[in-house]
Amino acid sequence: MEKILVTGGAGYIGTILVPELLRLGHKVTIYDNFMFGAQTLLGFSAHPNLSIVQGDVRDADKVKEVVKGQDWIVHLAAIVGYPACAADPVRANSVNVDGTRNIVNAMQKGQKLLYASTGSTYGKVLGIATEETPINPLTLYGRNKRDCEDMIKQTDHDFTLFRFATVFGSSPRMRLDLLINDFTYQAIHNKQIVIFEGHFRRTFLHSMDAAAIYPFAMSHWDEMNGGTYNVGDETMNYTKREAAQEIAKKVEYYLHEADFGTDPDARDYEVDYSKLKSLGYKAKIDLSAGIDELIKIISVLKITNPLRNA
Repeated sequence: MEKILVTGGAGYIGTILVPELLRLGHKVTIYDNFMFGAQTLLGFSAHPNLSIVQGDVRDADKVKEVVKGQDWIVHLAAIVGYPACAADPVRANSVNVDGTRNIVNAMQKGQKLLYASTGSTYGKVLGIATEETPINPLTLYGRNKRDCEDMIKQTDHDFTLFRFATVFGSSPRMRLDLLINDFTYQAIHNKQIVIFEGHFRRTFLHSMDAAAIYPFAMSHWDEMNGGTYNVGDETMNYTKREAAQEIAKKVEYYLHEADFGTDPDARDYEVDYSKLKSLGYKAKIDLSAGIDELIKIISVLKITNPLRNA
């Protein structure tokens, strides 16, 4: 039985990952500030191997206390995404960068860190981005994650860095600000999607497959320790227009491509995932199946602020 700390364990990926870690027989501690509430944990909160600690990653003393004795630290806690970071840059920097520094400073020899970074660090890329492609983040969120990657690499800790594709799909802590989730909601409830610069390329990954990388990395630690990995699948590299058209195959709506205006999130990249795939990881849920799932739940969801990060 491994002891695993999951910061942000009540969040979008954490609430999928934690039950799986418990199922695998691990002892899990969730460390979260519960800014979106704790209802997301009700389905598994009674598990005897689960501990729940309320706290903020910016609280260095409390972080040191909760990190002590853990075998693994899964660091998910963050202000996630371009809009949420742009809405409150001071909070984004303090949570994303200072919070990660507190985690790193609290770690002891022998503890292993699994860090959630993002493909947003690539910015605009001509051709296809590999892990060796120079990163050029265009948003505060991407810069925060770049700075944390650099910080972690400069330590003596054991670590693996994951640059995730844009995640989509349902979760106990649902998010409707993610592109595919948002497009599906707009198509169902507003009967239209408006896009700017539909040729911009994005790359996607289902929430279940995003969570699955953590137990995969634990079981492939000898190969993955100290590495940086793009997490996604090459079959889910789409332009924004193509993603909207996939939804149109299942939901009748009007797609409007604006003739003027720009997307403030100017990322444009296609990503190579062969490094991780060579170790045996493969996404199991494609975009079509994920949209089917979203249609089922979003059809009965009413939009509320807690379902958006900003």
